Amino acid sequence: MHWVYYFGRVLVYILLAPFGWIWVRGQENVPDKGPVLVVGNHLSIGDPPLVATKIKLTCVIMAKEDLFKHAWSRFWVKNFGAFPVRREGINRQTLEEAEAWLKKGVSLIMFPEGHRSPDATLQPALPGAAVLAARLGVPILPVALTGTEALNRLGHAFFHRTHVLLTIGKPFLPKTTGARLTKEQRNDLTRDIMGHIAALLPPAYRGVYAGEVDAQS
Repeated sequence: MHWVYYFGRVLVYILLAPFGWIWVRGQENVPDKGPVLVVGNHLSIGDPPLVATKIKLTCVIMAKEDLFKHAWSRFWVKNFGAFPVRREGINRQTLEEAEAWLKKGVSLIMFPEGHRSPDATLQPALPGAAVLAARLGVPILPVALTGTEALNRLGHAFFHRTHVLLTIGKPFLPKTTGARLTKEQRNDLTRDIMGHIAALLPPAYRGVYAGEVDAQS
């Protein structure tokens, strides 16, 4: 991995320190080695680097393609361990790159909602995580963030430090595997993935997937 990958992880700690206290729950659920598909809710721009620094595995991040349009940001984002995905979803190139990383034993971090939540609750997810999980058959590691929504207002967060909690759930295997899923299978697997994330969140954060928690219990 590039030197930015390691330097960036130290830099994340330095940059986040003035804005909040960070706790991690469930670190024992992280496998000793990858690859795994790490999936989580998305509250702020700080979520991807925060998850990457707290998951004790070598990870790359699936990030929106806008971050790769300018040379300066592309240098840092790419070498930190990210590769682009289109807003409308995963295309063949993205799928092949994800598959290549996972085959090397490198874990992949992605946020199935595809964008930051406007109100900190879970939003309807895109099917990309389900497609990847089914195609590659790797374990899925659900994570849940609370508190990082305050980082969207850095001025306020600087004077009112937020309490950030990253909860790591137990890994699980996709119920359906294969290169091609029916629409129903894709939707079922997406709900299953989001249900695992929702189960790690307080009720106020579960949004449209609150019912999936009840279905799993």
